[in-house]
Amino acid sequence: MSLAVLLSGQGGQHPGMFDLTADLPEAQPVFAAAASLLGADPRALARAGGPRLHENRAGQILVCTAALSAWPLVRAAAPARVIVAGYSIGDLAAWGCAGRLAPETVLRLAGARAEAMDAAAAPGQGLAGIRGLPQAWVAAMAGPRACHLAILNGPDSVVVGGPAAALDALCAEALAAGAQRAVVLPVHTPSHTPILAAATAAFRAALREAPAAAPPPGAPRLLSGLDGMPVFRAEAGLEKLALQISRTIDWSACLDAAREYGATRVLELGPGHALTTMARAALPDAQVHALEDFRSAAGVGVWLRA
Repeated sequence: MSLAVLLSGQGGQHPGMFDLTADLPEAQPVFAAAASLLGADPRALARAGGPRLHENRAGQILVCTAALSAWPLVRAAAPARVIVAGYSIGDLAAWGCAGRLAPETVLRLAGARAEAMDAAAAPGQGLAGIRGLPQAWVAAMAGPRACHLAILNGPDSVVVGGPAAALDALCAEALAAGAQRAVVLPVHTPSHTPILAAATAAFRAALREAPAAAPPPGAPRLLSGLDGMPVFRAEAGLEKLALQISRTIDWSACLDAAREYGATRVLELGPGHALTTMARAALPDAQVHALEDFRSAAGVGVWLRA
């Protein structure tokens, strides 16, 4: 079996996001590290729900906590060949799963990343998702409105960032041009666009202070969430982690890499099913599940070992 593990981005946080991992003994240090940064146990914070789940700093820490607390389920199954890739903040979580950064370092960096993004973003900006038009068409419509392609999810599926009013107009134009879907997302940060160049600089400085590690024996292959390329040198990989805050990320390249790796199974770790949906389209011959498809932690292990 060849397994691709995909680490979720923000947006899918919900009260039950830790239901499968809350009591895992191996996950307790991750929850403790997150609690020290959040000022509350992440499991209790999630169960309480409310707007804090989607605040940028809390959200990024929670998403990384979800991935890292679930990773022991994959490690215990000991699949022979594993590749890991993360979407947006999930890219940072992937470094923890691959053994390149300690879990507590990942969580601390998640907080620093969010703070840098909040400081660089002006009010009245955000993201929109557009599906059903070629990327080039969307780029041509976005440019005159000071909007930018943020994420390439597929040949006809993109996320665009820019001023909120411009995104409204862009969505209307896209729908008139035949888009299947064009909606402004409930996000107030224009992630992965040049608008956040200052955040890249600040996060680069934080990464330089972070103690990176060589991958341990048997560690999974780590892909950069920026362009889907394998990370061989820590310095180059960390630079891509900084750059992806303010550059277009090519998630479709990560899915292509998983297919070329021969992934026969795909597991999304983190809240939600967004990456699962995209992976099913990109890898139609693979068995694809989100962690949340399972009713128990034991069930995840059974599926991984089957």
